[in-house]
Amino acid sequence: MTGFERFSHRINEYLLYLGGLCLVGMVALTCANIGLRLIWRPISGTFELMGFLGAVVTAFALGYTQIKKGHIAVDVLIDTFSPKTRRGLSLVNGLLSLAFAILCAWQMAVKSWTLQVTGEVTETLRIIYHPFTYGAALGLALLGLVFLADVVGFLAAGGKED
Repeated sequence: MTGFERFSHRINEYLLYLGGLCLVGMVALTCANIGLRLIWRPISGTFELMGFLGAVVTAFALGYTQIKKGHIAVDVLIDTFSPKTRRGLSLVNGLLSLAFAILCAWQMAVKSWTLQVTGEVTETLRIIYHPFTYGAALGLALLGLVFLADVVGFLAAGGKED
């Protein structure tokens, strides 16, 4: 594993831990909301917070899941090709995935910037929500970093997959 791949893995692990903390927060908020609903009244804005935290949890787990090859892959068609063709398709897939992740991160950052400049706030709690969208952009950018590390590793290995 190269230093670049180790860096990519380490930063995605940290992001995964932050996502885990957000998930714990979601569970605590849900439990508190249910408990307070039974004895008094529910927590105002729970729906907003759950949506934002859910987006952050998902975005922060993308890169680590890709490192562990945990995303869905359907190889029924790919397995019928020759090893050389499979290697070529693997490289093309890595490059296209890298481009798509970076494009999504860029557009999410643009949207975040717009929300920040306009001072957009949530309807119920009146909190700013551009930090959550910046977090989603960060998760997508680090997914792109994983794809970049995969492509660089593939090319450094001379087209041989691990």
